Amino acid sequence: MNTRSAKYIFVTGGVSSSIGKGVVASSIGAMLEARGLTVTHIKLDPYINVDPGTMNPFQHGEVFVTDDGTETDLDLGHYERFTSATMSRMSNATTGRIYGSVIERERRGDYLGGTVQVIPHITDEIKTFVRNGSQGVDICITEVGGTVGDIESLPFLEALRQLKLELGAVNALNVHVTLVPYIAAAGELKTKPTQHSVQKLREIGIQPEIIVARCDRELVPELKRKISLFCNVRPEAVINGVDASSIYEVPISFHRQGLDALIVEHLNIWTRDPVLDRWEQICRALKETTKRVTVAIVGKYVDHTDAYKSLHEALLHGGIAHHTKVDLRYIDSESIEEQGAKALLDGSDAILVPGGFGDRGTEGKIEAICYAREHGVPFFGICLGLQLAVVEYCRNVCNVPEANSVEFKPDGLHSVIHLMAHQHKVVRKGGSMRLGSYDCVLDPSSKAAKIYGATLVSERHRHRYEVNNAYRSMMEERGVCFSGLSPDKELVEMVELDSHPWFIGCQFHPEFKSRPYRPHPLFRSFIEAAITFSEST
Repeated sequence: MNTRSAKYIFVTGGVSSSIGKGVVASSIGAMLEARGLTVTHIKLDPYINVDPGTMNPFQHGEVFVTDDGTETDLDLGHYERFTSATMSRMSNATTGRIYGSVIERERRGDYLGGTVQVIPHITDEIKTFVRNGSQGVDICITEVGGTVGDIESLPFLEALRQLKLELGAVNALNVHVTLVPYIAAAGELKTKPTQHSVQKLREIGIQPEIIVARCDRELVPELKRKISLFCNVRPEAVINGVDASSIYEVPISFHRQGLDALIVEHLNIWTRDPVLDRWEQICRALKETTKRVTVAIVGKYVDHTDAYKSLHEALLHGGIAHHTKVDLRYIDSESIEEQGAKALLDGSDAILVPGGFGDRGTEGKIEAICYAREHGVPFFGICLGLQLAVVEYCRNVCNVPEANSVEFKPDGLHSVIHLMAHQHKVVRKGGSMRLGSYDCVLDPSSKAAKIYGATLVSERHRHRYEVNNAYRSMMEERGVCFSGLSPDKELVEMVELDSHPWFIGCQFHPEFKSRPYRPHPLFRSFIEAAITFSEST
């Protein structure tokens, strides 16, 4: 393990939220890895929730789950997709978690005799978290959520100001991501919001060394000089953060502007020249597509696609593997209930039903699954998607019309999906599901085993409900293959239909482990099945 002290890059954002700080931080990590450095990422979120696990996807987007079972911000998915770093509980902290830790220590008597305050106790806790999360790497990239000027983020920014001072000038730098909007009435980009954002940052004692200017068109040299002058950074340290057709183009764009060279120069690190072949190949695969398929995603958060961020990216990864353009058609499952599956799903080359919670739209998802099964359309059910595939099959093939999930009908006659045994006594909702990586044993003769090329795999989970084993034999007699089970054979992990070209459900979330340069086997195979279906119709 690397025993040298890490150097730090702090990524902050101004003017607006959702400005792309996560992609900027991830792209920096990708460039530095390409130079042979080891990196890790930390995300500091100012909201008071201990973690995002109980937050509405419409408000927060996807909950990304790590191997150790931590429910985290979706930006950690970006970090893993862009670098070889594996995120963990040490990679994401919120105001709620930081304050909870300090309050617990106060109750334990660790501060006996002292008055517990934001400074130094909260800021010290933040600094300790960042230092502990940076062990064994060359570079720790720490992103602060929210926007400079928000009252919630002040303790985090103050902690980073102190940490930067303690570390010394050549051991830390700040990258500030800000918006340079185009004003149509004036016909020009305006730098004033960026100036004000940096001014706000400097008021609390942080001078950024690098500014990434997010904009919808290139900054002309005159504007870069203006930002440089008013924000007190070198002209070459004003980086164009222009909207890209794919986020995987960003590392190459930043490298061409010399961002990685600026960083290693400031941090006084000698590295090799970057090897960006991987990213160039990915970009070529995205642009030089030879085929095109349409995948219908039937869910209930379709108006906020960040709720399916990892899923979205994993499907694109499957397309990259086959030099295929994947068009994603998000379909509200309630619309299927109103208009019927055929009206909305005709023309789809594959159908995917993702995870979710609650009964809204579930009958529409079941209709979509039935359509895929009866029309031979490749179908992929993830988490709830697997559970509803079981419900649909029991209703329509096994002649159990009352089949349902106990989640939606607690007193149902035939609960083919029921609560996991250890969940019956759970009262607190936060962090209490079956979370993180668990082993799955695959039937050697199954399609799943052929896809994986293995009979033992480990995948990440996030669920409370499972297939009711009392109905397994009935379903097997009617043609269902339970192709993946937990090592003790008590939990169904995967199902498939031998009678269908590609019909697979999994209880886990394979999208969390897919990478653009290493697509997950299930998504690679799913897109291949979509291509085959497209060419046959």
